[in-house]
Amino acid sequence: MQGPRMKRRKCIGILGGTFNPFHLGHLLIAQDAMEQLGLDQVRFIPSAKPPHKIVDKLASERDRLRMIALAIHNNARFEVDDLEIKRGGKSYSVDTLTELRRREPRAEFYFIIGADSLRELHLWREVQLLVTLCTFVTVPRPGFNPKPVIDPRLDAATRRRLRQHVLRGHACDIASREIRARVASGRSIRYLVPDAVHAYIRRRRLYQ
Repeated sequence: MQGPRMKRRKCIGILGGTFNPFHLGHLLIAQDAMEQLGLDQVRFIPSAKPPHKIVDKLASERDRLRMIALAIHNNARFEVDDLEIKRGGKSYSVDTLTELRRREPRAEFYFIIGADSLRELHLWREVQLLVTLCTFVTVPRPGFNPKPVIDPRLDAATRRRLRQHVLRGHACDIASREIRARVASGRSIRYLVPDAVHAYIRRRRLYQ
């Protein structure tokens, strides 16, 4: 008699960042990854404190979580995870993926990053370990070569893993820093962020 059928591994996309604020480009990236890689879910994980950059006018953790929740409320396959915020301190991706693998050992994780970040991976904590915990997915960025440029200081095995998946489609030129600057100068951010996020920023008087 045949044994029970093995259950297919759940495929989960991970999209991290400050989301300061969350904008339409984040939604496009998530949707492209879901369609092209056949993901079951995409999780947005806002960082507590980004380790490699200084962000001006960083909204509170509560506000950033709320903006994501408002933006994705009508998509059952999108989820916000406050793992890094609860952990506090500098948000290292290797710690996050280690925790996710501990929580869901049978899931397959796809870590979504911008092509510009590939140039800085040699600065990331334990990047050789990180690439064994997930599959990297590269998002093209306007002005960057569609074929990812990977830092030659990384070892050959790591570079091979980083070349596995490059998303096609929407190279969206929306940046959170531009949105913050537009709010500060009184210009419109309509069509750059979801309507619910726009209303929240105005109500909470963020970035002014």
